[in-house]
Amino acid sequence: MNLPELTIDLQRLTAPVPISHAPVTAVDWRAAASVVHESGGRLLALWGGANAEGAVAHVAYVTRDGVAWLELALADESPTYPDLLPFFPVALRMQRACADLSGIRAEGAKDQRPWLNHGAWPVDYFPLNQTTQTLPSFPAAELLDYPFVRVEGDGVHEIAVGPVHAGIIEPGHFRFSVVGEKVLRLEQRLGYTHKGIEQRMTQLPPLAASRLAGRVSGDATVAYAWAYCMALESAAGCDIPARAAWLRALMLERERIANHLGDLGGIANDAAFGFGLAQFSRLREDWLRLSKDALGHRLMMDGICPGGVACDVDDVLIERLHQQCDAIAREVKTLHTVYRDHAGLQDRFMTTGCVTPALAAQLGLTGLAGRASAQAMDLRCDHPDSVYAVLKVKMATHRQGDVAARVAVRFDEVFESLRLIRKILADMPVGPIRRDVVLPDQPSRGAGWVEGWRGEVFVALELAGRAHQHRIQRCHLHDPSWQNWPVLEHAVMGNIVADFPLINKSFNLSYSGQDL
Repeated sequence: MNLPELTIDLQRLTAPVPISHAPVTAVDWRAAASVVHESGGRLLALWGGANAEGAVAHVAYVTRDGVAWLELALADESPTYPDLLPFFPVALRMQRACADLSGIRAEGAKDQRPWLNHGAWPVDYFPLNQTTQTLPSFPAAELLDYPFVRVEGDGVHEIAVGPVHAGIIEPGHFRFSVVGEKVLRLEQRLGYTHKGIEQRMTQLPPLAASRLAGRVSGDATVAYAWAYCMALESAAGCDIPARAAWLRALMLERERIANHLGDLGGIANDAAFGFGLAQFSRLREDWLRLSKDALGHRLMMDGICPGGVACDVDDVLIERLHQQCDAIAREVKTLHTVYRDHAGLQDRFMTTGCVTPALAAQLGLTGLAGRASAQAMDLRCDHPDSVYAVLKVKMATHRQGDVAARVAVRFDEVFESLRLIRKILADMPVGPIRRDVVLPDQPSRGAGWVEGWRGEVFVALELAGRAHQHRIQRCHLHDPSWQNWPVLEHAVMGNIVADFPLINKSFNLSYSGQDL
């Protein structure tokens, strides 16, 4: 892999998907951002850390060749790196979170407001900075009054929603600036579910940390566990058995369907179509119950482990899984017709919460929401591993970028995932389901990149060598919600306040996955 027009020497990591790594200078850091932007590449993740030499800034880009992971060593007296916001608007919140966690700041960035620090930490406390002293018991008062951006004008007023909501959902604050019922601007404040996961990862044995990775965002436990295990196996140079790879794909597609079934019901409910919620809730419950019987857990939590998977399926379970696919396909096909022909439902869906393809590309919209706005990106198609290269996934895309398009993508992906599951069950190779992972004696790094149901999950892992008990030096876990939450602010503009729950549910982004 290479970055055109640059002399960065990217070294390919051992992984089933194309991921490369290279140290860079500050000049190369800025030049790489420009080249990736001009060539149509994307910012995947940005984070900070430290090694024996000092502070380090990391960035991962998606190019035509795969992921390019760049590492910039920073000066101890001034741990700053060149601002990426001029090239990638999505960098803003990642840079603010990096500053909160590591004390590493983007040089020249205009928005220096805290993101994860809600006032419970002093201004000079950085959880991932190894030189940080013990957290004192007093808050930083200057952080308690968060400076939201104000919209001025005749008739403009603010509506504050959250962080505590009426439903049983995660906390997030939404500050609407409106005229009458029309939304002029939305500003989000998240971080309420920050749990210190990345700090906790450095305290766990590498072979046990997959359990925590699978709990970053519970509805994407398979994708996160797979991405972490891929990173660990990459660092160890370990190939998993063929049957284990197929079983991982089975779990990933079942996770995708479970979430799409839940969302299709929830979106209908936000449009006052309770029938849709009742029917899809019933189908999702049946789906989860068989996941527990066949794969050990309703959400398949801990089903993926280092070196392979934790459980297998026999012929009896394979037959039950086949039968359920047929039954679900019939019912979802009927409900698809109901949704499509329901005039009231389509009236609420069409032209609501629209994200044009041009805006989606500019802001880096990804995953199923991106595909609904003509962003034809799916790792299962673009960079398939050995299993998905055989399965040949048919990507679902639409151009309208509204709630209707996001619903349509979900229906299309349910039918396609059902086809994939049938093929997985029919063609799965025999053999072992797990292999021991032997950690290397020398320091190593690895990365995992998986297309979860919401979008691409990325994990970057750095391990110490045997002399330091193979401890995790840094593990960054990236959720696609980082890319998509800011786009939701734009999607709601010009819509009425009452349509926000519907628009929000059509994205269904993760609070926990971003807050870490």
